Amino acid sequence: MSAPAVVSLVHLGCARNLIDSELILARLAEAGLVVSGDPADADTVVLNTCSFIGPAREESESAIRGLLERKARGELERVVVAGCLVQRYKRDLARRFPGVDLFAEISDGRELARRVRDLTRGRKVGSYLESPGLREPAREGARLLSTPASYAYLRISHGCDHTCSFCAIPAIRGPHRSKRPDDVLDEARELIAAGVRELVLVAEDSTAWGRDFGLELPDLVSALAELEGEHRLRVMYAYPNRFPWGLAPLLREHPRLARYLDIPVQHAATGVLRAMRRAGSGEAVRRILDRLLEEVPGITLRTTVLVGFPGETERDVEELLAFVREYRLARLGAFTWSPEEGTTGFDLPERVDPAEAEARLRAVLAVRDAVVREVQAERIGSEIEVLVDEAPAGADAWAVGRGDMDAPEVDLVARLRGGAAVVGERLSVVVEGLDEEANLVCRPARSAAPR
Repeated sequence: MSAPAVVSLVHLGCARNLIDSELILARLAEAGLVVSGDPADADTVVLNTCSFIGPAREESESAIRGLLERKARGELERVVVAGCLVQRYKRDLARRFPGVDLFAEISDGRELARRVRDLTRGRKVGSYLESPGLREPAREGARLLSTPASYAYLRISHGCDHTCSFCAIPAIRGPHRSKRPDDVLDEARELIAAGVRELVLVAEDSTAWGRDFGLELPDLVSALAELEGEHRLRVMYAYPNRFPWGLAPLLREHPRLARYLDIPVQHAATGVLRAMRRAGSGEAVRRILDRLLEEVPGITLRTTVLVGFPGETERDVEELLAFVREYRLARLGAFTWSPEEGTTGFDLPERVDPAEAEARLRAVLAVRDAVVREVQAERIGSEIEVLVDEAPAGADAWAVGRGDMDAPEVDLVARLRGGAAVVGERLSVVVEGLDEEANLVCRPARSAAPR
């Protein structure tokens, strides 16, 4: 009997797409395939792609070319491409990359796993797997978690109802569909039982959860926070329009909820926001942030902004820079506009020269970085609690953790010197300084025992 095939998965894209990758990995294992974390050890590689903006597409296509080059050199037997890029471009992508053995649109992964298994056994299978339709907002199956034992992502809904003129996600993921509360709670219980200490709530639009059946996000967050266990919650991707203000007292008062909110505002200038088809105005954005800062003292706000949108002026950029300074947005992601087929912004006139857009991006990031160092320096000498994400590998190695003010993968970290640390522990530490990237440099607080 021949040894089972070894399959590896390469993940690209956001945390929501990472959940899809973890689901695919679990389905591959259930199909009897050996799953390896190292693509160099595999004879079949599944690439889960991203197609949000131009750079993401370029990264996905570069990864496809790289895998096909490995296949041509005999280092790899089969290449499978799945996910958002396939969902968006469908069979046009298959025509462009004929060396790929199987393309798969977004699905629950079961049929994909069966076809990969059959490919590895030399059976003939169709080279293109269509999506069976919009994914049902039901409880998702088992996942092979690729995150550290300290945290995991918990998806609460699928799709998005907004019509932002720069964004292709609704065309890829469909309209908003909330998962039922019991399904989310069951998934959360499984993660907590597995030892996960931080549940990071994600969705295309988390603040829309529950409206399709008469509930609001605070209802779900409260129920999740009351589950038995030693977990905490973090809310990501909170669209500012129709913000559910019942969330504010939970952020302020509940010990299980990080005083942190990711709320992508995209810009501060009203003209740009309206061209983007974002609801409200620059003043409305400021009112929302002001109210959050007032009602939740000590909250950390994370946001995302887009520069170089058609029609954006230098004055608009100056307003955005002043906005970042005023609200001290140390946790901020930024990207430049790219023309996305199928969006209403694709054919807009008054495009900003790409070189100028990149210059504007650098200006935003420079202001952000200055704010980061200011905000981080204020913590020197203070005692904070961190969740350990990486344990030291040797006597001279550092542990890596995060406080409530930092989300995994997208924000800063706390580097911990001295003493033992275990992934998933919450430790009290004293901030001694900053490293070159403004991460906190810490030591254990002698007065507190690890939890």
